[in-house]
Amino acid sequence: MTEQKNYFAHETAVIDDNCTIGRGTKIWHFSHIMSDSVIGEGCNIGQNVVISPQVVLGKNVKVQNNVSIYTGVICEDDVFLGPSMVFTNVINPRSAVNRKNEYARTLVKKGATIGANATIVCGHDIGEYAFIGAGAVVTREVLPYALVVGNPARQIGWMSQYGHRLKFDQEGKAVCPESKEIYILKDNRVHKV
Repeated sequence: MTEQKNYFAHETAVIDDNCTIGRGTKIWHFSHIMSDSVIGEGCNIGQNVVISPQVVLGKNVKVQNNVSIYTGVICEDDVFLGPSMVFTNVINPRSAVNRKNEYARTLVKKGATIGANATIVCGHDIGEYAFIGAGAVVTREVLPYALVVGNPARQIGWMSQYGHRLKFDQEGKAVCPESKEIYILKDNRVHKV
């Protein structure tokens, strides 16, 4: 009796034993899904992606080409990981020192976007719908809806769930130009009404 898989994997992809891969997920050329990783439904894993052991991806996560997702990373639903971005999992790596028991956790919350060539230094959560600009180096926690850029990354604004920069009026109210949803900025936190 053969097990019927409910996802697509290109013939060059390597999928180790003991992985959980959700229905409708697509895994493309030369990607490696390592043991004990969990990938949700409807994900898209681009070319030349490495997903290390015990990584967890929620539903509808988009992983672009050449991304490395190391042990300790958890991505909630609807996360976008841009081309060639990378996570780290040890603060002070040394080739001659084994630190496999020191992997730090990084949580990327629902709907967050991480731009091309960005680096996320381990141990820092990325808030819901945050937007990390291309090439940014994140060295601290990122607030929900925050727009951060640069090296080290610094916050320069706020983004809507649809990925548009929000312009707040004097009362702390902004409207997404695409969805027309209303956002409120109060005490340096953004909330959708």
